[in-house]
Amino acid sequence: MIKVVRGNPTPEELAAALAVVQARAAAVADQPSSAPAPPAAWADPARVARHRLPAPGPTAWGRTYWPG
Repeated sequence: MIKVVRGNPTPEELAAALAVVQARAAAVADQPSSAPAPPAAWADPARVARHRLPAPGPTAWGRTYWPG
């Protein structure tokens, strides 16, 4: 939806503005996506670190291993 916020465009001005918006949308849709594919879930480091961090204290060093 497009809404005119300020001013009073003529029908020709409004048609020209809509043509520009449609042309830009078509150009963006035709472009191939250059973004790399998202990594697979097994490669996500957050999968390994889902557990809470160990509570600080004198024996915390013994609980700092990565779960298998």
